Amino acid sequence: MIRETIVTTADAAGAVHIAPLGLIAETEGEGEGFIIAPFRPSATLENLRRVPFAVANYCDDVRIFAGCLTGRREWPTVPADEVPVPRLAAALAHAELAVTHVTEDAQRPRFHCRIVRQAMHAPFAGFNRAQAAVIEAAILVSRLTLLPRERIEREIAYLEIAVSKTAGPQEREAWDWLMEKIRTFYTSS
Repeated sequence: MIRETIVTTADAAGAVHIAPLGLIAETEGEGEGFIIAPFRPSATLENLRRVPFAVANYCDDVRIFAGCLTGRREWPTVPADEVPVPRLAAALAHAELAVTHVTEDAQRPRFHCRIVRQAMHAPFAGFNRAQAAVIEAAILVSRLTLLPRERIEREIAYLEIAVSKTAGPQEREAWDWLMEKIRTFYTSS
């Protein structure tokens, strides 16, 4: 199972990096945890090598997912309780993670993490269809160089139905950021 989260990591100087990542649930071995598998090259990968801790932030503000993919990475953070990496202030809940070991891979090394601490900060009222569509569109934007244009356009057309029917102001703003990113990508290609 993959959980779509916002992962915070930090470099050796303490600078925070915020990235949307699907974390792989790991239930075997030493207990419950996650695998973080960032692509090479990436700031998340370099940060985990230098500071082997992360925070999985569970958020319902899909602007953070879209923002990270469209150059809007400045989101407020607050200190975590047990790890030296902050969490998002907007997180409804979070899991603090410590890397236990790494499985090397040429494209996507796998950082196996145990959960050090979990906390809830606000109730989760559920996703509307537009929020789910924005997250799916964000995943497509992260793969613009990997997937054929026809597939991207076909899936975006389907997702836009949910956005047009159920989006609130935050979802519409996030959607617009992603659509601008796609237009810019194909215009400059």
